[in-house]
Amino acid sequence: MSESSMPPETPSHKTVWERDTLERLAFATLAEQRASRRWRIFFRMAWLLLAIVLVWTGAQRAGVGGSNPSQPHTAVVAIKGEIADGADASAEWIVTALRAAFEDDGAQAVVLLINSPGGSPVQAGIINDEIRRLKEKHKKPVYAVVEESCASAAYYIAVAADQIYVDKASIVGSIGVLMDGFGFTGLMDKLGVERRLMTAGENKGFLDPFSPQTKNQRAHAQTLLDQIHQQFIQVVREGRGQRLKETPEMFSGLFWSGQQAIELGLADGLGNLDFVAREVVKAEDIIDYTRHDNVAERLAKRFGAAMGEGAVHALQRQPAVR
Repeated sequence: MSESSMPPETPSHKTVWERDTLERLAFATLAEQRASRRWRIFFRMAWLLLAIVLVWTGAQRAGVGGSNPSQPHTAVVAIKGEIADGADASAEWIVTALRAAFEDDGAQAVVLLINSPGGSPVQAGIINDEIRRLKEKHKKPVYAVVEESCASAAYYIAVAADQIYVDKASIVGSIGVLMDGFGFTGLMDKLGVERRLMTAGENKGFLDPFSPQTKNQRAHAQTLLDQIHQQFIQVVREGRGQRLKETPEMFSGLFWSGQQAIELGLADGLGNLDFVAREVVKAEDIIDYTRHDNVAERLAKRFGAAMGEGAVHALQRQPAVR
């Protein structure tokens, strides 16, 4: 057979496999580049949308206050729920609102609108101190208006006001301090469970619920509570002055109705927010300075979490060879 009549040479199996592999890698790389480009576009559009929402919400909040803040009005700062770090009624948020209210020249007075069962004495102390400082600096009166309750740390704040107004059925007082917890030592013994707590310092774990409490540890805790209680009593006496009609039960942790609170000198009279603005402050226009976790801020928090999760997924994507 002549050389010209031989069949043409075909690629080997190895050559075909290499070509297919290179093609797949090329297509996978291209797909990854497209996906990455889509993610970049999505991130940019999402941040743009978030910026628009924040600007729009800011404009809405600027318009909501109602009237021109330069006009005479009653400034309101609401203290609602638990008084604690990280809560809506934290010292950080309340103090920020108070400063804005006092610094507005149109604010004729500041009203603390209170509905709280109490909370942290530290947070309440910070707010009380700041109210007294701002009153002295700006020479503006402060009134507390109690809705359902003004107990414990909430009353600690209220006594910084010049006058306290309540509803006849409001709950007022609870001038005391507590430290609560549980002890499971008896149950542990019955179950035959041994607590293996190791500390450096004999009293380091004295609040551990699974370890017995000694007399000395209990006495130490009681000393701390008594000291904080005396601080609370002193703040109430300074705030209420001669109006206070002290009784043996007044600082025992008991609470009273609004009507009883007036009789004891813990409050000054009956009245709600509208009454105080109209009849006491003489400025019916009410502007709320309370700082709220608004829709835009909640959206930003959720959006930030979603964006982070999406970015992680994007970074984890790798070219797939099948």
